[in-house]
Amino acid sequence: MTLNDRLKRIATDRVLYLMLVPFLLYFILFHYVPLIGNIIAFKRFTPARGIVESPWVGFMYFRQFFASTYFVRVLRNTVVISVSTLIVGFPAPIILALMLNEVRHTAYKRVIQSVTYLPHFVSIVVVAGLIVQFSSARGLFNDIIVALGGTRAPLLLQARLFVPIYVSSEVWQTVGWGSIIYLSALSTIDPNLYEAAVIDGAGRFRQLLAITLPCLVPTITVLFILRTGQLLSVGHEKIILLYNPLTYETADVIMTFVYRKGLIDLSWSYSTAVGLLNSLVNGFVIITVNAIARRVSDNSLW
Repeated sequence: MTLNDRLKRIATDRVLYLMLVPFLLYFILFHYVPLIGNIIAFKRFTPARGIVESPWVGFMYFRQFFASTYFVRVLRNTVVISVSTLIVGFPAPIILALMLNEVRHTAYKRVIQSVTYLPHFVSIVVVAGLIVQFSSARGLFNDIIVALGGTRAPLLLQARLFVPIYVSSEVWQTVGWGSIIYLSALSTIDPNLYEAAVIDGAGRFRQLLAITLPCLVPTITVLFILRTGQLLSVGHEKIILLYNPLTYETADVIMTFVYRKGLIDLSWSYSTAVGLLNSLVNGFVIITVNAIARRVSDNSLW
């Protein structure tokens, strides 16, 4: 296609291109322009001198982070929480969507969908407040523990229980909303495939293995790649609302460490260096996973 052909197409579809302008401006102003601020990771930044006048220090803050006693702890906690959430939380929407797809009672199906979707619309602050109340010594979780023969204890003050509590709450909050995409993918499967399978004598479980899951593989692959791109970006907002110094051992992750260093300790350059390193690792992971997916199958993001 020549340049003139491209210009003619743009002129023909100029209204559609104009509709894209606000979105392009949004991403440029709020996602790309702020990237310039990452330069302070390589400078000893002070607000009085500004970004330009602050002296260069090279990779000093990166070396400080690698040499600090916090490096191993926050990296380990980030990986443990992310992988645990991925292992438990990623299959949960798929399983829910497959179960809902088998429900034939429309009213019952709508009720289940509404109940599972609702937590997604609840504010993280409210969710964290509920978790704190339920996990207290006199909370609901302890009532259940006592009913099963256990003893009362403040659950969120125990480091070993933080990861199970966080992962469980994350699954509860996201499983319903995450199943929407899979339900949409299930609705596009050709019914003739199921009819042919029934004629061949395939039962419901065999249809699931031979038709439903293979048809979901492209969607699962794309969402899995996107999820791995956030491997080190754990939902730090909820963690900040839930953790405390007694649970730093298992709850402190890279982004909460960045939050404390940047906004509490006012170590702007140091926190920027850690955050930049986190973003670079996430980018490397998503590129690697996408390359593996493209090599072993025909499904990938690009």
